Amino acid sequence: MTTIKYAGKTITVNDDGFLADLDAWDEDTARTLAWREGIKKLSAEQMEIIKFMRNYYKKFDAFPILNQVCKNLHQPRECVNEQFINPEIAWRLAGLPKLGGIHFVTLDGKHYHMEECC
Repeated sequence: MTTIKYAGKTITVNDDGFLADLDAWDEDTARTLAWREGIKKLSAEQMEIIKFMRNYYKKFDAFPILNQVCKNLHQPRECVNEQFINPEIAWRLAGLPKLGGIHFVTLDGKHYHMEECC
């Protein structure tokens, strides 16, 4: 576990960079986590994706299908891949837990899909 201090707040992430406490999330937390991922500034489209994923997870206790995220937000079909390259980054920024038994795989470095693992 790693502790991050910013703007008078403290958050804890696990060794994979996922937020330890789902309820510790706010937009500033997302920006701080983005900075750790090398994203200098989150665009409005990126924040919209993150918020949608977070709300979907909280409502259904499940991860949304990536293309459905884009469809619901009226963004391009592969908006998550386009905005974050690896969808797992978007999940980390949304403060969602790590997917158990699932990881993202890419053959070209641009398009990712989920596979069972571990």
